[in-house]
Amino acid sequence: MKQVLKSCTAIAAIFSFATATLAQEPLKELGKGEGALSIVAWAGYIERGETDKNYDWVTTFEQETGCKVTVKTAATSDEMVALMNEGGFDLVTASGDASLRLVAGKRVQPINTDLIPSWKTIDERLQNAPWHTVDGTHYGTPYVWGPNVLMYNTEAFKDQPPKSWNVVFEEMTLPDGKSNKGRVQAYDGPIYIADAALYLMAHKPDLGIKNPYELNEDQYKAALDLLRGQRQLVGRYWHDAMIQIDDFKNEGVVASGSWPFQVNLTKAEGAKIESTFPEEGTTGWADTTMLHVDSEHPNCAYMWMEHSLSPKVQGDVSAWFGAVPSVPAACKGNELLTDEGCATNGFDNFEKISFWRTPVSKCESQGECVPYHRWVSDYIGVIGGR
Repeated sequence: MKQVLKSCTAIAAIFSFATATLAQEPLKELGKGEGALSIVAWAGYIERGETDKNYDWVTTFEQETGCKVTVKTAATSDEMVALMNEGGFDLVTASGDASLRLVAGKRVQPINTDLIPSWKTIDERLQNAPWHTVDGTHYGTPYVWGPNVLMYNTEAFKDQPPKSWNVVFEEMTLPDGKSNKGRVQAYDGPIYIADAALYLMAHKPDLGIKNPYELNEDQYKAALDLLRGQRQLVGRYWHDAMIQIDDFKNEGVVASGSWPFQVNLTKAEGAKIESTFPEEGTTGWADTTMLHVDSEHPNCAYMWMEHSLSPKVQGDVSAWFGAVPSVPAACKGNELLTDEGCATNGFDNFEKISFWRTPVSKCESQGECVPYHRWVSDYIGVIGGR
């Protein structure tokens, strides 16, 4: 019931796209820290060395600012939107399928980039990205980005790494001689419909899909049909990163879309796991640190946004999560990331990634598209076998 209520809250925020959003005035000057800071974040994004002492970008911040950091981990973008709607948080590390909903729902406030000295060091490809910039107004600072990779078990695929997403969408016999049925996973989030659309862009070009987040009724139906077929193959839908890791290690899962975070942790634990960037391309995430409209600790929040853009933090986060820094300077000289880390994690694949976006009815590639609230209700139906 709790998850249903969160979904309803998220859907309610979506309808606010119909209302024009007027930007409030951002903070004019930075004051003294308030002593506390609460952040809604993806797993692995805010580390204080509890899992691995080498990965700690919180302790130094607390010592330097006096702002005590607390973190609420969210498993999906819809959960992030619901939590920000409930309030009580200062910052959120929002992906592109949540960020514009938060802006339209007036849950986040514009930021004053003059109060963030390191803003000028951000990758130019991200400084004015449409998932955090509305009518020239910035609603957050870029954090890190990356692709949704295909994670696979090397024993199941032997010396034949999968080249296509077909291993999770179509029933087949894998190189180990066994069917993939019951051994693959799919993401438990409505935005996964875009993964199906991306696959159809390559395999059914006659559908005319130009953007996996902009689907007309026919294109949308084709994506749902593909997902309903996939439902017969999926052993479990995942949204908790740690549970997915356990499923690959102990439950016989051999292929799934995943984040580099799970790939890195699973490999570090000795599992026979690798990942690949399939020929159809991937969806992906470019996450933004956004400030709640009713933040009780805005000064600490601005201090964190500046801290988060330091090359050291950017490199450490990217090394831990398997992401790409939003500050290119982090790509050199970081002991944890190494000088090859940015290339390994996809720095040069930016143009090949279809970054998460909130689907809206008034789209750019065609006249009318299916809006996100339909994605939410219909994907619940797909998972439920309808």
